[in-house]
Amino acid sequence: MLSVVPMRAETSDKAEIVTQLTFGECYEVVARDGNWLQLQLAADGYRGWIDFKQHTPVSAEYYKEWRSAQHPRAMDLVQMVSNAEVRIPVGIGCYLPFFDGMSIRVGEERYQYTGRASNPGTHATPVQLLKVANNFLKAPYLWGGKSIFGIDCSGFTQLVFGICGYQLPRDAYQQVDHGEEVHFVTQAQPGDLAYFSNPEGRITHVGLVLEGQQIMHAHGEVRIDTLDHNGIYNAERKRYSHNLRIIKRIHF
Repeated sequence: MLSVVPMRAETSDKAEIVTQLTFGECYEVVARDGNWLQLQLAADGYRGWIDFKQHTPVSAEYYKEWRSAQHPRAMDLVQMVSNAEVRIPVGIGCYLPFFDGMSIRVGEERYQYTGRASNPGTHATPVQLLKVANNFLKAPYLWGGKSIFGIDCSGFTQLVFGICGYQLPRDAYQQVDHGEEVHFVTQAQPGDLAYFSNPEGRITHVGLVLEGQQIMHAHGEVRIDTLDHNGIYNAERKRYSHNLRIIKRIHF
């Protein structure tokens, strides 16, 4: 079990990282090609390839139990899980399977965890959502990233909403299918999701709406910029970086 494992588009260390497998997640192995395993993540159904050396097998009973339960998420930027043999760093947003307040269970192993954890049984308010999001400010951009040490735009929104108890799909073009449309940017509220398209009309970017027509999004880093009816305006570069397509409101 590792902190973060890259999941790739193809069976090569040189291949594109499409997402990351983070500590505590469960998955199915759906194919094998030499030293590479194709996984399907239990939480969002996303698929990608990992090196077999980074695979942690669990029983079918554990996988079924994992899927039927709600699991807290780590709330500290970086914390440790440990037992007598090993210490493993875990980042904010990682799953804490079967956490009982002191320990977690991964497969047949138990680990101690003394950090803060989310409560998966509660519904987050916009204030709580933005408080979680603020933890990611200055996290560096990484295509396919899903951790505090490297994250992309949809990984950021998926992780923030996931910590707060709502499972979004992995990619922005999938996330846009969730929620209720907000017709005007002036009607947007903190916690709404704004989506942006490329010249061909494809959704390629997403960010979290803040107060005062601002937006938090992963672009070079997780940062705050201005949002208006045209899109995201980067004051440092004095130009628009993304063209607004639609705003959606998630109802928890």
